[in-house]
Amino acid sequence: MSETIQPLQTKTVDRLQVNIYENRTQLGTAAASHVANKMKELLDSKEHIRMVFAAAPSQNEFLQALKGTEGIDWSRVTVFHMDEYIGLAPEATQRFGTFLCERLFDAVNPGEVHLINSAGDIDEECRRYADLLGKAPIDIVCLGIGENGHIAFNDPPVADFNDPSLVKSVELDLPCRQQQVNDGCFGSLQDVPTHALTLTIPALVSGAHLYCMVPGKTKTAAIHRTLNGSISTECPSTILRQHSDCTLYLDTDAYDGDIG
Repeated sequence: MSETIQPLQTKTVDRLQVNIYENRTQLGTAAASHVANKMKELLDSKEHIRMVFAAAPSQNEFLQALKGTEGIDWSRVTVFHMDEYIGLAPEATQRFGTFLCERLFDAVNPGEVHLINSAGDIDEECRRYADLLGKAPIDIVCLGIGENGHIAFNDPPVADFNDPSLVKSVELDLPCRQQQVNDGCFGSLQDVPTHALTLTIPALVSGAHLYCMVPGKTKTAAIHRTLNGSISTECPSTILRQHSDCTLYLDTDAYDGDIG
């Protein structure tokens, strides 16, 4: 990858590092460079690393750039994803496991790929996936923020900063489901599943290094609340301001402050 693109502006909100880029392509390219560098750094000192990925159109540029990065020994990387719909057909293109396989996993061939299977017993799948997550610490989490401030599918009504579980089933709130239509993933609201499995907030923030990619005008209100609101499950993404190593990548569409 070429020299890392420099942000138009950087700022720190509590402990959260914020980098603002001109457009979503620059955002994704820069984030991928930072993630790749961290992966290589960790693989220099560890035999294996463990990563969690988000699946959403907001991640497309980042995933494309990461897929094209040379010099990463993916055979020593174990990958997870952070949520999955309940009730979609196995062949449905909207499945998040399918999304990540098509855009990254099938191309880079990680050593281990753990996908959420939401087709069977939900309680058993929560236990199975939680056991896999809990086998060792998570090194890197690559995530986004929803229009309602959710991280993974921890919408405000179900978000819990002290959740005792690593994985749980949730009912999706209306703004979350509408976002899936806004993103072009579903043709209408009635097509969007009402329930999903998700990694909980403690599972996500347990990652040692968090990289959060959030482009686009539809995210402006959520980003404003993330950076300026009180730290509360009313906007779950505000918890990122307390993480010891989290970087938020924005474009000028998502950021509503002055660029100076």
